[in-house]
Amino acid sequence: MALLRRDLLGYTPLYAEKLDPSLSSIGDSKESFYFGSLEGVLAQRYPNQWPSEGILPSWRQTMETYYKNVLSVGRKLLGLIALALDLDEDFFEKVGALNDPTAVVRLLRYPGEVISSDVETYGASAHSDYGMVTLLLTDGVPGLQVCRDKSKQPHIWEDVPGIKGAFIVNIGDMMERWTNGLFRSTLHRVMPVGKERYSVVFFLDPNPDCNVKCLESCCSETCPPRFPPILAGDYIKERFRLTYATS
Repeated sequence: MALLRRDLLGYTPLYAEKLDPSLSSIGDSKESFYFGSLEGVLAQRYPNQWPSEGILPSWRQTMETYYKNVLSVGRKLLGLIALALDLDEDFFEKVGALNDPTAVVRLLRYPGEVISSDVETYGASAHSDYGMVTLLLTDGVPGLQVCRDKSKQPHIWEDVPGIKGAFIVNIGDMMERWTNGLFRSTLHRVMPVGKERYSVVFFLDPNPDCNVKCLESCCSETCPPRFPPILAGDYIKERFRLTYATS
């Protein structure tokens, strides 16, 4: 609690978030620790909170090394996505998305207890991630579920098996907006399974000042843009406002 979140960075306690604001239940059954940019304007504007070296020796160094490595992986993945869209490999750099990106690591613990209640409880209620792509590492404990077609009701949920040594990759809302729904953001949730669960999430989101608008190659007269242009920072702020306002 000494490192309670400030500008979303630091510790977030159990039930402090509700990723699906439409639910009447208490907040999501998880606790987390966020840290973000290590250098650049965003790092100065939103400094990370770190436990002291005396409490957790080498922990900060380990986390910063992981951050740099997974950011490199994320950049390469976005280059592949650009090529898949018949764009230049460095497209997302050219439009400013990767110029001091909003890249955040989140360490998550789910207690996992299945609570007997009239209201269903979630480790993480149903949501899509807000940015471009998410790289997720899990400890192999089940609970993560995805909905392949979020436009159909009722939603059909499928368990996601963990693959040792591999990332689970989610497409985020910003990518769906850029591609006019060609690449759809992943609706997912975490259900309690009666066992403690840990995961490490890396969110690679655009620079807040990046203008996200439909790619010319992804729209036409018969398929007009489904989403208006928006600054990445404005969209993400609104999503976070709803997440915490209803918790």
